[in-house]
Amino acid sequence: MGTKRKSEMSLKEVIALITLLDDPDEVIYSQVKERFVILGPPAIPHLETAWENSFDAIMQKRIEIIIHTIQFEILQKALKKWATEEQEDLLKGILILSRYQYPDLDEAKIRKSLDQIKQDVWLELNDDLTALEKVKVLNHILFEVHQFTGNITNYHAPQNSFINNVLESKKGNPLMLSVLYMLICKELNIPIYGINLPQHFVLAYLNDYANLIDVNNKTLSNNILFYINPFSKGLMFNQKDIDQFLKQLNLEPEAKYYIPCSNREIIKRALNNLIFSYEKLGYLEKVDELKGLDKQL
Repeated sequence: MGTKRKSEMSLKEVIALITLLDDPDEVIYSQVKERFVILGPPAIPHLETAWENSFDAIMQKRIEIIIHTIQFEILQKALKKWATEEQEDLLKGILILSRYQYPDLDEAKIRKSLDQIKQDVWLELNDDLTALEKVKVLNHILFEVHQFTGNITNYHAPQNSFINNVLESKKGNPLMLSVLYMLICKELNIPIYGINLPQHFVLAYLNDYANLIDVNNKTLSNNILFYINPFSKGLMFNQKDIDQFLKQLNLEPEAKYYIPCSNREIIKRALNNLIFSYEKLGYLEKVDELKGLDKQL
């Protein structure tokens, strides 16, 4: 009985707050907004209904701002929790990031799409295949059957950094195509991990993750069999190619350019890509928000 009364009181409060949203006084609006943020996600459906029934452009804009503020707070908490407790789940981190632009993201649809690709790869695999042959199967399914490709014409577009967009458009940047590749490999127990190169992102096929040795004088242990570039349709290459790439950028070879990075580094890289994309487009509010998200990692 007490719970029912409490929820009724909350509903009355929400209705009362909504009636104040068209008040011209900015101080009142600021207080109403603050209260809605405290009420959190349960208030969103009521705010959406109020938006639909309003013909006041200012009120609609205020509702949009309040809903976004509530959703952004949820996102910050989710990313912080992921960074501290759930880093092993790369897909979860990528989905949290996509919710920044798509708060109503259909997670089940994304998982279904990934599962379909995984299934297509699995049907072509067998235990007798070498590492090279497995990668050829992966490349065939991803880049020929499903026709994923690097978005060269709109390389810096924000949509290249959101997994739902990449799955729909079949286009992405080096990082997100690599993430897609990694997610499929993880499901199939294929030891392929991300390499966080400057100005690029590639993959490594590992022989033994546990015994990786740091780079000394540009020599690697035999634990990395070869590297893969998903942005170039899964082109395979070796350590000398990374040496050459770093030389072109006038950078000294460091261990971090040759060995796998963490999932946290992948999400940070994705955030930085988005910050750069929105800076180019002049969306400075988004840039500030994304920098705030970066602090959660």
